[in-house]
Amino acid sequence: MKNHNEELRLSDNPYLPFPARIQQIITETEDRNLKTFKVAFINKGDEQGFHSIPGQFCQISVAGKGEIPLGIASSPTEEGYLLFTVNRTGVVTRYLHHMKEGDTIGIRGPLGNWYPWDKMEGKSVVVIGGGFAFTTLRAGIVYMLHPEERDRFKDITVVYGARSPGLLLYRKELEQWEKRDDVNVHITVDATDDPHWPYNVGFVPAITEQKITTGENSYALVCGPPIMIKFTQPVLERLGFKPEQVIISLEMRMKCGIGTCGRCNIGEKYVCKDGPVFSLAQLTELPQEY
Repeated sequence: MKNHNEELRLSDNPYLPFPARIQQIITETEDRNLKTFKVAFINKGDEQGFHSIPGQFCQISVAGKGEIPLGIASSPTEEGYLLFTVNRTGVVTRYLHHMKEGDTIGIRGPLGNWYPWDKMEGKSVVVIGGGFAFTTLRAGIVYMLHPEERDRFKDITVVYGARSPGLLLYRKELEQWEKRDDVNVHITVDATDDPHWPYNVGFVPAITEQKITTGENSYALVCGPPIMIKFTQPVLERLGFKPEQVIISLEMRMKCGIGTCGRCNIGEKYVCKDGPVFSLAQLTELPQEY
């Protein structure tokens, strides 16, 4: 048995979480149901052994309450901390929302696969997200825009929407990305009463069809509510994206994270082990349960 001072990786014991401390809590939305937690590993060895790739997720645990799967919202280029955006929906998430900076949580991960960065090299990338599911997409955008990575990709376009302006995530970063000349950002909301709203009004699939001209030499990264994914697929097909060029994250189906409980399966595939990232070509061969 390893002693407490020895480094322990996920492969040694996938059930054992690494302790981490909450450094900062950011309330993202006007309804206060979404908060982003900036956390850092307590043990230096755990930090040094944690190597994530945008698209992956972790299991976040609170002692005595349980654990939940969350997409990693931070890029590996953001060193020294991890970001997780938590939607207040159940026992664990509600408890997390009442925690304070300095409190301790557990982290299991990184888990699952990631966006196909090697395949996307030299291609244009369209990032399409809706609502709370913008977390791992945020990680991917930050990753691509990093000075050491930006030249690997051609045009980068972001289409991101929420039900209303007050429910948009990462508002400050959206504003920063808009000011850059190496990324095109299209923000939209389903509806708004604000007569001075400076962005788009409309559902994400419709705005995607308006703003994207072609799928030639491009990949699309899609993550959002199932209904958004459903209606975005035919739009991308009309734009010329082939099924293997459409990459979908099914992180909303995550459960245990390591293929034990069997609750995330789609046909013979386990989303937590075979995904959460799949190409549309892969998904068309599975039962349409996503």
